[in-house]
Amino acid sequence: MASDLRTLRDQLERREDEELSPYAARSRQAIRRRYEEKIDFGHRQNYAIDTDRILHSRAYTRYIDKTQVFYLIDHEHISHRVLHVQLVSKIARTIGRYLRLNEDLLEAIALGHDIGHPPFGHDGEAILSRLCQEHGIGPFLHSVQGVRFLDEIEKKGRGLNLSLQVLDGILCHDGEMHLERLAPDREKNFADFTREIELKQSDPGQNLKPMTLEGCVVRLADTISYIGRDLEDAILLKLIRRQDLPSLVQDRLGQTNGTIVYTLVTDLISNSMNKNYVCYSREVGEALRCLKEFNYRYIYQDSRIKAQTAKIESLCGALFCRFLQDVKQNRQDSPIWVDFLLNMEDRYFHNHQPAQMVRDFLASMTDAYFLRQSQELFFPRNIVVPFA
Repeated sequence: MASDLRTLRDQLERREDEELSPYAARSRQAIRRRYEEKIDFGHRQNYAIDTDRILHSRAYTRYIDKTQVFYLIDHEHISHRVLHVQLVSKIARTIGRYLRLNEDLLEAIALGHDIGHPPFGHDGEAILSRLCQEHGIGPFLHSVQGVRFLDEIEKKGRGLNLSLQVLDGILCHDGEMHLERLAPDREKNFADFTREIELKQSDPGQNLKPMTLEGCVVRLADTISYIGRDLEDAILLKLIRRQDLPSLVQDRLGQTNGTIVYTLVTDLISNSMNKNYVCYSREVGEALRCLKEFNYRYIYQDSRIKAQTAKIESLCGALFCRFLQDVKQNRQDSPIWVDFLLNMEDRYFHNHQPAQMVRDFLASMTDAYFLRQSQELFFPRNIVVPFA
C-alpha cells in the first residue's frame, strides 16, 4: 500500500513538470535543514507537509485571538489575523492557479506569513521593538519572529524543519512595503537565508526578495487581502465614509472590498502571465499606492483607534521587566516558565539570552492572554474572606 501511494506521489511530481509554469517551484526542489527519511520515502509532497505542520503548530492556533488592525474593540465583525491569513491564502492560490504556480507552496507561505505578530497588531509590534532595543537585543520584526517560532521554538525548541522555500517566503513577505513589480531572487541556500535575517535585523527597512515566484505572489496577495478589508472595517466603525475615498481609487479600483480585490487580482494576473515576475499595470499600481496612503492617513493613524496605546505600552513594559526578572531569578512558578519555558529543550536555553526569551514569550501572546496576565500580575482582585 505504501509503495502504491509513493507511486502516486511520483505521478503528481511528474504532473508538476507537465502542468506548472517553468517559473514555478517544484515540490521535489524543497530544501530542509535536516533530512527526514519519512518525507523522502513517504507519499506526501513537500509543501503539503509544510502546510500541515504550520496548521498544527501552536503558533498557528494563537492566530485566533490576535489583532489585525483594530484592537480592544468589542465587535464580532471586525477582522482578526486568523481571517486575514486565510484570505491571503485564498487570494494567493487564485492568482497562482492562473499563473500555474505551486499552490501547496503558496498556501504554506500564506498561512505562516504573519505567525510572528505579537498581540495588538502593528502598534504591539512597535512597542515590543522599542523594548527589545532598550534591552540590547535589536529591533523586533514580525517576519523574523515568524521564522523563529517555526524554526526554533515549536516542538520544544526543535522547530518544524520546514523547507527553505516556505521560511524564505515568510521572512520576505513585507506586505506593508509598496511594490508594483516583484521578481524572485532564486539562488539561495540556508547560509544566505541566515545572512538575510541578520541583514533585516540590522536594517529593518531592507527590501528582501523571496526566492520563489510563489513567495512574490504571497507578498502582493498580503496587500490585496488587507487593503480593502481594513477599509470596510473602518467604515463599519464610522472612522471614514465610503465617499471619502479618493476619486482615483474609486475610478480605477472601486469602492468596496470585493470590487477592489477583484480588480487587483485580475490586473495582477493579466500583467504577470508567462513571466518570471509579478506586476500590476501602471494605472492600477498608481491607484493602489493612493489607497495605501489614504488608509495610513485616515485609518491606521487615526487617534481614535490609538486611544489605549499608551496603556498597552505601559503594561508591555511592565510585563517585560517582570518576566525578565523571573527568568534571571529562575522563578519557575512564573507564567513565563509555566506556559513557555518549562518544556523547552536545552538547545533553546543555550541559544537565547533572558531578554530574548521574554521577547519570544510576549510575541507568542494573544491579546486576551496579554490582558489576563496584566490583570493577574498588576491588578489583583480582592480576596473575599468569609466570616467565621
